[in-house]
Amino acid sequence: MKFGVFYEHQLPKPWDEEAEYRLLQNSLEQIELADRLGYDYAWEVEHHFMEEYSHSSAPEVFLAAASQRTKHIRLGHGIIQLTTNHPARVAERVSTLDLLSSGRVELGIGEGSSVTELHPFDRRFRDKRSIWEDAVRCLIPMFADGGTEYHGEHFDFPLRNVVPKPRQKPHPPLWVACSQLETIRMAGMRGMGALGFQFVSAEAAKAWVHAYYNSFTKRLDKLADYATNPSIAVVSQFMCAPTDEEAEQMAEGSSFFQFALGFYNSHGPVEPGSVDLWSEFLEFRDTPKGQAARKGGLIGSPETIRERLHRFAESHVDQVILLNQAGKNSHEDIVSSLELFAREVMPEFHALESEQQTWKAGVLAGEIELEEVDTDPYKVRTYVDPSKEPATS
Repeated sequence: MKFGVFYEHQLPKPWDEEAEYRLLQNSLEQIELADRLGYDYAWEVEHHFMEEYSHSSAPEVFLAAASQRTKHIRLGHGIIQLTTNHPARVAERVSTLDLLSSGRVELGIGEGSSVTELHPFDRRFRDKRSIWEDAVRCLIPMFADGGTEYHGEHFDFPLRNVVPKPRQKPHPPLWVACSQLETIRMAGMRGMGALGFQFVSAEAAKAWVHAYYNSFTKRLDKLADYATNPSIAVVSQFMCAPTDEEAEQMAEGSSFFQFALGFYNSHGPVEPGSVDLWSEFLEFRDTPKGQAARKGGLIGSPETIRERLHRFAESHVDQVILLNQAGKNSHEDIVSSLELFAREVMPEFHALESEQQTWKAGVLAGEIELEEVDTDPYKVRTYVDPSKEPATS
């Protein structure tokens, strides 16, 4: 099993003039530390206009800075919005980052999550899947040598040679965001890695892993001529401390991630300054639903986290992405958590990687047949508005 760290660049109110500066500088220090400690991936999102939830609108700039402070860790776009970026600009920026990082880029691509960020770019929420598919078809040929042109429903591109080209050939590994569980099946069908969120149970994990690989092996339907990337990664709340009680106290605001995303996904366009999400979250956190939202995840002592990670390993998830920068988790607590986990837990699960690769090779070769598990009982949406629906753990 491999491990990543995840950056939404959350910045709950109140803010001061140095808040965003400290946030980005601390994140770079954390990724530099993660690289030294042997973590495998650093993932950075792209969102626009989503105050408090995500101050991460230029991930290519942040990841370029991280590339110059690290040597080994993979640098993941998790994700680039193909709805709000022209495919040529995506190809140019990703290729440049791949060159700067000596070929360490992972290319996650997605649609965008709310009308607050889509509408200013003249994109309608109802069109985002068709725009995404059209953008993929336009984008992929741009990584190849020579010129390309494309004439599709949403993008019309004349013959040009998009330069530079990426260091990785034919292109960096492809992933797709799976904020809704049904998208996991779509990711398998498209031959891309699935970037999802923690499953609500071990049974759900097995069902969706089976659905993904059965779609990949039996119903593969690529959008373009790209290299496939059969992989499943899940994001989980994270904080590691000597005791469960200490970890829970250090991560008491981690469920702000779910709360804030639920807010933006369930509201129309949000006017600047019209809401104080952190204050609303603090009121919600002490309710029964708020208490439930804090449970689960990888928050606890090394022993507790080790036990929960074995359930991930048994479901054959390839990578666990640790949501360490969430809510008002402090820089000092994030650093100590990364260090303790790397020392006490990570080596045991890194050692299981060869077993996972053997299992995956057997599945892809048809030597291991996965049953078609009914996913209907597990169609719990990954993210909901916690104030309106029961939270899951």
